[in-house]
Amino acid sequence: MKMAHVSGAMLAAALLFGAAGCAKDSYPEKSIAVFIPGIMADSPTYAHVAEGVQEAVKEYNESVSAPAQEVQLYIMEAGTNQAEWSSKLTALAASGKYGLILSSNPSLPEIAAPIAEQFPRQRFIILDAALDGNRQIYTVSYNQRDQAYISGYMAGLFSTTHKVGLIAAQEYPIMNNILHPYFAKGAEDAAAGTSCDFRIVGNWYDASKGAELADAMYGTGVDVILPICGGASQGVISSAREHGMHIVWFDENGFKKAPGTIISCCMTNQHRAAKEAVQGYLAGDTAWGSTKTLGYKDGYVDYFQDDPTYIQTVPENIRAQMQALTESIRNGTLELPQSL
Repeated sequence: MKMAHVSGAMLAAALLFGAAGCAKDSYPEKSIAVFIPGIMADSPTYAHVAEGVQEAVKEYNESVSAPAQEVQLYIMEAGTNQAEWSSKLTALAASGKYGLILSSNPSLPEIAAPIAEQFPRQRFIILDAALDGNRQIYTVSYNQRDQAYISGYMAGLFSTTHKVGLIAAQEYPIMNNILHPYFAKGAEDAAAGTSCDFRIVGNWYDASKGAELADAMYGTGVDVILPICGGASQGVISSAREHGMHIVWFDENGFKKAPGTIISCCMTNQHRAAKEAVQGYLAGDTAWGSTKTLGYKDGYVDYFQDDPTYIQTVPENIRAQMQALTESIRNGTLELPQSL
């Protein structure tokens, strides 16, 4: 397997330099770039994406009969400054080197769509996102109704003030239509009268702003927060520790980030989703122009109930209620509405 792993700044500069010499119709069918909208060392979720792609490519290359048939793989860390993502993603497409660019972030379809129009042979697979109708883009969305509702239910059970909060990096359709409303519904269903304070950082990296918003929430009586704001979540954690608030964590097992402060964790299986998406692409089975939704029943979304920190931090009666809730979603006894 031919693979390079370089920083976003280095690769973007190199690709932009060479883009002028690449024809728009020269994309190698089975050459893949992974566009990480962040830094893998700071985000296990994105690291899992890269690992899943690497595993799929490794297995594919081991199955071919000649080195010339092997898939070339490049991994680009674009950094946390979202203002730079468009230019860096454009550089990848303009290079003409990659038949597929794979990424993961709810805001990426909006960034990728005009780039796809500019480079009509470039294909994109974007995880943790949703977009239908663009024949160059395939998206994989997790059933975040379940995930947000479970997190909200836990927050509602644990809150003593009946005030919970959600701090988001930015507003986008999944955040506004699913994550925020289903988190709020879960909290209110767990404890009638629980309200949800919703605030926006404005980017995916500003830890100082994350702390500022969490401080403000504390001032209004919020005692449990769900941060979905990338690197800014570190500021939310710092504020929660300072004020004795608690955090429900999204997309990974994050108990070790703040034992005793983080009281629950949901997971999206990015590794598996990325691997299967690449396997489908290499087999020619990608349903371009559509979104595939994977959920709790399928094993792509889960709630960590056997972690020692969870058991030590959360009272038994709340753990029992959460187990009953998740089992009811898994077996279909509880079906959340498609919209609120």
